[in-house]
Order: sequence, then structure tokens, then C-alpha cells
Amino acid sequence: MLGGILLCTSVFSLCVGSANVSFKAMFASIFNSRDSAEYSILFNIRLPRIILGFSVGGALALSGVMLQGMFRNPLVEPYTLGISGGAALGVALNIVLRLNNTLGVVSLPVSGFFGAILVVLLVYSVSLRKEGLRIQGILLTGVMLSFISSSLIMLIMSVSSMEDLQGIVFWIMGSLEEPNWLLIQVVLWVSVSGLVISYLFCLDLNALSLGDEEAQHLGIKVESTKRLLFILSSLLTGLSVSVSGVIGFVGLVVPHFMRMFVGNDHRILLVSSFLCGAVFLILCDTLARTIIAPMELPVGVITGVLGGTIFVYTLTRKQIT
Repeated sequence: MLGGILLCTSVFSLCVGSANVSFKAMFASIFNSRDSAEYSILFNIRLPRIILGFSVGGALALSGVMLQGMFRNPLVEPYTLGISGGAALGVALNIVLRLNNTLGVVSLPVSGFFGAILVVLLVYSVSLRKEGLRIQGILLTGVMLSFISSSLIMLIMSVSSMEDLQGIVFWIMGSLEEPNWLLIQVVLWVSVSGLVISYLFCLDLNALSLGDEEAQHLGIKVESTKRLLFILSSLLTGLSVSVSGVIGFVGLVVPHFMRMFVGNDHRILLVSSFLCGAVFLILCDTLARTIIAPMELPVGVITGVLGGTIFVYTLTRKQIT
């Protein structure tokens, strides 16, 4: 069902925009000349955004499921660990130092990815002790590093020129407007590979949700499993944030929403959350570029409004039931 919804959402996103393209014209443009305006709109502008929305939305939702299962805390999301803050700080430094003028547009996601990885290494090293990886230490350290990164970004913004300030603000709000097909393909393959790898740990996540001691009694190598899940979710989040900017609420809301329908079994929850996250982000991006067309809103604004509304509804539904 989610696969069908994803297909319908993708086709709807292809057809709808500031220049609407009918369903018949969409299929006609596939077989007609590639120089037509419809073909350019569909496959050079909208299709890359749909593929990127599928990859980033699925990766963020998948990271949220893994982290919430590992932490046994429903309020944990990928950005809680400070990964988005590190990526945003890296991009802010790139814009201020004008590295994108000398190294090209690719330098923005590269600097964001290195900033995210740096935060991941700091969180991991601080939280690693002789007795193992302290889950609560990871959470607290990530929250503090997120505040530190936010403060440094505000410091950079306060001393930046108006041009640099606009670039930083626009990137922080999130966008799926990425023209580089190489980056889109990298995010797509990493996202799908992350789904396949995470599914190998579905039974481990079911055991970890019972507690570390119970999981260990069931034969799970708790410490090594937590390390691998933490590294996998961090890489997925870091790559997604570095390409699309800070897009919140996907990793927090989607796992909550899917647990209402499919339960807590990670054999189903991982795949369903990936597909639902992809649908949610593609739909939000479609609304972002059509609600005040021809102007475009940052997709992070739409995910925040819709995600917050859905989250409140989920909490209310749980209290009622």
C-alpha cells in the first residue's frame, strides 16, 4: 500500500507545479523530443527533486527508527545527536570563507558532510568508555554539541555580509533543489543500501527494545550492535543533511506515525518508515513549490508545520486510546 502511495505521490509531484503538466502530456513528453519545455520541466527540474526527496526522506525516517529503537526513547531523532548542527556549521563556514566560489557548488555538501562526521566522531569518542558505549552519554553529548553548533552559526551570521547571510539562512531552512546528478545518485544508493543493511539488524532492534540485559540473554552482541547502528544512522543523516540542508521532524514524526499502524516489529517498521518518510518529504516539497507559486517556500518550513501537527495528533490519539 505504501509503495502504491509513493508511486501516486511521485506522479502527482511530477504533474503539479507553477507550470502544470497533464497526465497525458507527461507520457507524451517521454516519447517526444527532449527539447520540449514539458520534458525539461519534468525530467530536469522535478524528477531530481522527487528522487532526492525519496532518498533523504527515507534515510531520515530510517535513522529515526534505528535511533529510537536503540535508545528506547520515542523522542530521539537524528538531529538530536547534533549531526545537523555540525553539517550546518560546516556549510556556514564554507559560505563565509567563499570556498564555493573556488571549489564549486559541490563544496557545500562536502563541507556539510565533513562537519556532520566531525560531530559524530566527537559524540562517539566522548561517550565511549571501557564498559562500552553509553547510550545516555551519546544523547546528552549530542544535545550539547547541537547547542554549541547553533551558537557558532549565530555568531557567524551576526558578522556575515547580507549576501552570505541569505545563503546560510536559505540552506539552514532546507531545500531539495540540487542540480548535480552525481550527488543525487550517491544519496540514492547510500539510502537504499542503508535500508538493506538496517534490515539485517531488525531482530536485534526488536531485542534491544526489551532492554540491554534481555537482548544479551537472547544472544545479541549489544555493544557491537549499538556501535554499528549508531554509525549507520549517523552516516545516513550526515549525507542527507549535507545535500538537502536541515529538514526536521521527518525522523521524529514518521516512526511515531507508522507505529500506530504497523506496531513495533522492526521487520515491518523499518521498510514502512522508509517508504512513509519518502512519501512525506516528496509531498512536503510539492507543497513548498506550489502553495505560493511561482515563489517557493523552504521545504523545512512545510515539514515543521505538517510534522508538528501530525506529532501533536499522534500524541493526542495515544492519550485517547
